[in-house]
Amino acid sequence: MNADTPSQASPTTRSVSGLPAPVSGQHHEIDSPAGRLSYWTARPETVTTTTPLLLIHSINAAGSAYEMKPIYEHYSAVRPVYAVELPGFGHTSREKRQYTIRMMTDAILAVTKEIQRIHGDAPIDAMALSLSCEFLARAANEMPSAYRSIGLISPTGLEERQGRWINGSRAIPWLHRFFENPLWSETIFGLLTLRPVIGWFLKKTFGSNEYDRGLLDYDYLTTHQPGAQHAPYYFVSGYLFSQDAPMLYQQLRMPVWMSHGVRGDFIDYGNKGWVSRLSNYVVTVYQTGAMPHFELPDAFMRDYDMFQAAMPAPRTA
Repeated sequence: MNADTPSQASPTTRSVSGLPAPVSGQHHEIDSPAGRLSYWTARPETVTTTTPLLLIHSINAAGSAYEMKPIYEHYSAVRPVYAVELPGFGHTSREKRQYTIRMMTDAILAVTKEIQRIHGDAPIDAMALSLSCEFLARAANEMPSAYRSIGLISPTGLEERQGRWINGSRAIPWLHRFFENPLWSETIFGLLTLRPVIGWFLKKTFGSNEYDRGLLDYDYLTTHQPGAQHAPYYFVSGYLFSQDAPMLYQQLRMPVWMSHGVRGDFIDYGNKGWVSRLSNYVVTVYQTGAMPHFELPDAFMRDYDMFQAAMPAPRTA
């Protein structure tokens, strides 16, 4: 098998179940311990760095690779870029099953190994958004040699107000059972994903009415696919949050770039002080909402490039 060829499936740019591609490039699927996964990649015409970049969308009712589109499209012109869609989201399987922290972490590890298989086992750069930062941090701690650097956009787990934890979990089983009751499961999700409701959530995320309308359109499409409610119901019922997230971030040993905004509902970083003091962390704050890469793409890419340029050169044997 050619080392440059993704395994398990032929590439395609066609939609799956009527859902358009979230980003440009080719769509691939691989089997993994987390089930069959979808990812997108594009081959740049001009390569300024051969280190692949893995992008991981957030977890919410409408998660998809579209959430990382500005980053993907920018870097797809100059370096190998991959955008995975996690179990229960986008073009990845949305079957009714248990969605767990372990499953999401295994999905990231699986696509990381696939990227390394294609590119010769070299460590990669990876960047995640919001709750997926916790999964990426866990993956990077479990397989540290696989990651050259980590990017955390608006990471969860650093809030000053930690909320409700019972036996290390935020899971509310009765709430999940309520949501998944077949008498009203699809009806409730349909109400939560009406276009005005999605727009309301995006306004809270961006901290203004100037949210990306293309994201609104795609969020509506992806939330109206069969089985779209199953993974989000585990999210809203608290099953996908990690009480040990602060420790996961602290244990990271590779260079880490953390960025976040100051507007909207996702601005509680009261416990980020100790992160800012770690020598392997660079923290950048934007006058934006929780998706600075949509609002200030030029500044975001510039700052990420500066972070990468300042990273120490890898040790040689």
